[in-house]
Amino acid sequence: MKVLVTGAGGALGREVVAHLREAGWSVRAFDRTPVDPRAADEVVTGELLDAPLLERAVDAMDAVVHTAAIPSPNSAPHDEVFGNNVQAAYRVLDAAGRHGAGRAVSISSLSALGIAFSAHGVSPHSVPITEDHPFIGDDVYGLSKYLGEITAGAAARRWGTAVVSLRFPFLGTGDRLRQHLARVHHDPAFDRGGLWGWLDTRDAARAIGAALTAPLTGHTVVNVAAPDTSALEPTAELLRRYHPETRLDAPLEGFAVPFSTRRGRELLGFTPLYTWRGRQPA
Repeated sequence: MKVLVTGAGGALGREVVAHLREAGWSVRAFDRTPVDPRAADEVVTGELLDAPLLERAVDAMDAVVHTAAIPSPNSAPHDEVFGNNVQAAYRVLDAAGRHGAGRAVSISSLSALGIAFSAHGVSPHSVPITEDHPFIGDDVYGLSKYLGEITAGAAARRWGTAVVSLRFPFLGTGDRLRQHLARVHHDPAFDRGGLWGWLDTRDAARAIGAALTAPLTGHTVVNVAAPDTSALEPTAELLRRYHPETRLDAPLEGFAVPFSTRRGRELLGFTPLYTWRGRQPA
């Protein structure tokens, strides 16, 4: 089976390429910067907005994994964040459908709720947050990811492609994860908007592999997060302190993450393997 991975040179993309190759996929790696040709079966270097190049990259692929994006509202001017993320999602998913790829996995974000980067510090309506929670934000990155999910649904309907939008929280492993944990532990308010969700990058790659093979049709949005938070304080205490107006629809015992991850378990058969609590992250 052949899969195109966009953003293959990024931290997530590299992990995805390695995981899929180990699982037996033939991987075509696409990135704007050169990818080590030893890391993938094929390498394509260029811009996703280069239509002829993208058409050649998608051709003859059984599946597409779209990880490429500008990763925050602070990484580039807002019009560039919006234009790049929305256009790239449209072009990749539309090309995948037109070329007959049977499955596409689009990397969304829990920022698609509009909470993580809100300028006004909005709170979720209720927790645990399911995939049906509405977009309530005001930032350009969250909006771009929310519209990416709308685009994924349209592509699935138009071309009959099974598209899975995976909503990830903060991703990290090794030093990146340790630095993030240190900031949260010093001041839990640092991740108020992210609701203290996190996921090891290796588990993110495993979730993508599961989404490529799960028996799904149409468009499916799936929250994916570690079962526990990045914080030292119990989740209920954090919610009372930082999101006092949020309704609690089910008990959140101990350090339980305030996102529903039921779809990941039931639809993808995915359960995270990696944790940090009680030891240093691997």
